[in-house]
Amino acid sequence: MQGAFLRFYVHEGERHHGKLLWEWLLEQAKGMGLRGGSALRAMAGFGRHHTLHANHFFELAGDLPVEVEFIVSDEEASALLALIAREGVRVFYARIPVSFDVINSEGADGAGGRG
Repeated sequence: MQGAFLRFYVHEGERHHGKLLWEWLLEQAKGMGLRGGSALRAMAGFGRHHTLHANHFFELAGDLPVEVEFIVSDEEASALLALIAREGVRVFYARIPVSFDVINSEGADGAGGRG
């Protein structure tokens, strides 16, 4: 299948509607019926303000970057991005064209044998 790799970059303690933003993104995608998603906590990183945040023993919780990733169809990517825009969430993301499928799939997820 052809589609998109979406990666969102958020701060681990960032919230939307009282929920952690990374968790909110995963819940919205799940509610839309997307096949899956992952949230990955970074060891270190910096953003537009060029402040380096690293995982140290004394580092304050909530300061590290979290990457939230989805591999989806183009239609699913557009729908998720539109939802985020409607919700007024300000978030940096990357949308990369991707080919995806399942090897040795028995069709359980609906993607096997295509693409």
